Amino acid sequence: MSYVRELPRGMRVSQGRERPLTVHHLDQLLLVCSLVLLVAVAAVRISSRSGLPSLLVYLGIGVLMGQDGIGNIHFNNAELTQVIGYAALVVILAEGGLGTKWKEIKPALPAASALALGGVAVSVGVTASAAHFLIGLEWRQALIVGAVVSSTDAAAVFSVLRKIPLPARVTGTLEAESGFNDAPVVILVVAFSTAGPVDHWYVLLGEIALELAIGAAIGLAVGWLGSWGLRHVALPASGLYPIAVMAIAVTAYAGGALAHGSGFLGVYLASMMMGNAKLPHWPATRGFADGLGWIAQIGMFVLLGLLVTPHELGDDVWPALVIGLVLTMVARPLSVVLCLTPFRVPWQEQTLMSWAGLRGAVPIILATIPMVQGVDASRRIFNIVFVLVVVYTLVQGPTLPWLARTLRLGQDAEAADLGIESAPLERLRGHLLSVAIPEGSKMHGVEVAELRLPAGAAVTLVVREGKSFVPLPTTVLRRGDELLVVATDPVRDAAERRLRSVGHGGKLAGWLGTNGAGTEAGAGR
Repeated sequence: MSYVRELPRGMRVSQGRERPLTVHHLDQLLLVCSLVLLVAVAAVRISSRSGLPSLLVYLGIGVLMGQDGIGNIHFNNAELTQVIGYAALVVILAEGGLGTKWKEIKPALPAASALALGGVAVSVGVTASAAHFLIGLEWRQALIVGAVVSSTDAAAVFSVLRKIPLPARVTGTLEAESGFNDAPVVILVVAFSTAGPVDHWYVLLGEIALELAIGAAIGLAVGWLGSWGLRHVALPASGLYPIAVMAIAVTAYAGGALAHGSGFLGVYLASMMMGNAKLPHWPATRGFADGLGWIAQIGMFVLLGLLVTPHELGDDVWPALVIGLVLTMVARPLSVVLCLTPFRVPWQEQTLMSWAGLRGAVPIILATIPMVQGVDASRRIFNIVFVLVVVYTLVQGPTLPWLARTLRLGQDAEAADLGIESAPLERLRGHLLSVAIPEGSKMHGVEVAELRLPAGAAVTLVVREGKSFVPLPTTVLRRGDELLVVATDPVRDAAERRLRSVGHGGKLAGWLGTNGAGTEAGAGR
């Protein structure tokens, strides 16, 4: 039995009297949507200056547009909210997977997996017990609340920590955990919300393991096939590559769900594989995915803000504060200590990761599941989760940078990685590599001849301060330069490996063992 494949049906917004949709109404709708997007984009600047995750701004926009706000829009369709929330979550996970660097999360995978699975179990147990004994919720309702708030949100965490360089183990663990823990949490919430008795814990664990395994297998297979296809088939227009990448990611989700597996884990793993596969026109693809991710977050949070009814929140503020306090000060730290101590993670990193368990989009989306399933007191569960997410994001978000500095977890910036974009030349059986040399790159001061590119690859053009010229072997490269490198098919990967090696280790990268993004076999001729 799959707990993820069930999607709500009957997507009709309740508007009272129904009137036919006219072109005039469509014009008004488009105007409202464009204004909301413009306000939301402007709000990004406010959130970046204040240090608050942007989700609070978008939620606020939705609340202002709702029935208790200036917009006076009455919206109570939990099914539609869940469908759009699931779709937005797929896009957000795809964007997150595309931006995940394998070399950073690889060492942290065991710890992140333990935290995403064992940590969720500990968090659900402790939080549900608090909800039952301290707030008086029935066990089913308490378990739903515990499961809903057990998922962390990477977007919320890294929107606050983006300006602070942290050890790779910390960022890798947090990022991988947030990508992995959505899947088991969704399964638990749907299981607890389903009518009838809840399966025995060992049956539930078996079903979670099976669905995660199916989702992971399909995600890895789709990601590998998609990467191979995009690298070997030249599309007629560069703008088709971003569309193809997102289509492949959505295919991984759909395939995992249809196979009774975890589609969320599938889309994250497939996107991560494509994000580390050096696909053609990668900067354009990354920018496109980033834009889609923003649109998904804005639309999802505004809709969630519309769904909430502020005047009904008063009675649920105190329960939300109590449950959130137990979650933040007991459940999350306990899960971090139990899961990460065997991996000998220093206490400073454990402290930061305990406080960095921000809740964002996922808990509020999951709180609509019991509403759709008709669980008793489901509206109260939604209100508690909404208040908890808002209040504790306000508390944790602005204090995360301060805590990181206090624990002295900042580190010196490493040599900046090169920005390399590849454009395939199918009929010429070659590739054009566009290389941008960033600040901090050790390629600064290296002569073209000292790049020692493999035979079949050559630097054909340099753009410096807006002027282009054909370089000589003795031309010295500088930070800020953009290079055009031509490489034949057989040496394309070796040429890129060599360029990245020099960017990280300078002209002596091969002899010093600095290999950048990969081995240098065949790249040091």
